[in-house]
Amino acid sequence: MTLPPLLAAALDGMLDGVSRKGLADRAARLSERYRAGGGSQVIAAEADALAYACARMPATGAALAAVFAAVAEALPDFAPQSLLDAGAGPGTASWMALEQWPGVTWIVLLDHNPALRALARRLADRGPPALARADILAGDLSAPTPGTDLVVASYVLAELPEDRAASVARDLWRSAQAMLVLVEPGTPQGFARIRAARAALIADGAHVAAPCTHDADCPLPRCEGISRSDKENKADDWCHFSRRLPRSRDHMQVKGADVPFEDERYAYVAVTRAPVTHRAARILAPPLAAKPGLTFKLCDGGGLRAQFVPARDREATRRARRLGWGDLF
Repeated sequence: MTLPPLLAAALDGMLDGVSRKGLADRAARLSERYRAGGGSQVIAAEADALAYACARMPATGAALAAVFAAVAEALPDFAPQSLLDAGAGPGTASWMALEQWPGVTWIVLLDHNPALRALARRLADRGPPALARADILAGDLSAPTPGTDLVVASYVLAELPEDRAASVARDLWRSAQAMLVLVEPGTPQGFARIRAARAALIADGAHVAAPCTHDADCPLPRCEGISRSDKENKADDWCHFSRRLPRSRDHMQVKGADVPFEDERYAYVAVTRAPVTHRAARILAPPLAAKPGLTFKLCDGGGLRAQFVPARDREATRRARRLGWGDLF
């Protein structure tokens, strides 16, 4: 998944005359400070915001595109007209939501960081009409906001203490007239926040649209997974997914990378106000391929289970080979 053409063009235009080495050095410093616990406040100037956008928008955009596609698969009739992008940063979620649901006509971007808001405004002004006229406001995640069909908060709960994830999710849920989508890094810590938010939202009457195909308690905390080595189980005992994206030359320079692709790991939950009818299970890991056949790690209303597709069943195997990590089985 690449960035929408208008967004890619807007970013390219802002890079005219900008030293790529300087941008890469700035992005590296921001990453170090962020990992040290600085959060988005490490972005103090618009040059910081631009470095962040060039380094992270392609990957977060790819993850968001995958999440929104999963939501659309679960609820093909969902057609939001209004969007609140909470903790919007440079506005990645708004751009990607418009790609999935072009019928969105009213957008509010909410962020406390003035440098990110300024960059979001410059990018939005070069975007589709709904983004060009979007309201970009200063505000906290828990601040009262007007109700919109769709509320998205992506890569923002990680900046909060884990024990605040549930309460912030409830605050955001009050602003969602139809759906709330939360996306976090695909780390154990990111999933812990998603899991806490999911439980709190279900307790408040929400119904899960994706990735879960049920509203039951998450089975992962009390399950070791299917038969794998201890090392593999250890790396696979939280719910997360992965999206591979190509890197442009500028992206590689800013990231200081030699490999022309990137794998973005992410965790997410999408909840709605109306019950969802699910008739499938979610694939929670890359399928295991062996001579006897394929084994899938699945999660549905019955919990975690392994599904084996024997190689001798050629038609079933042909269909199964089309499926991968994150798909519905």
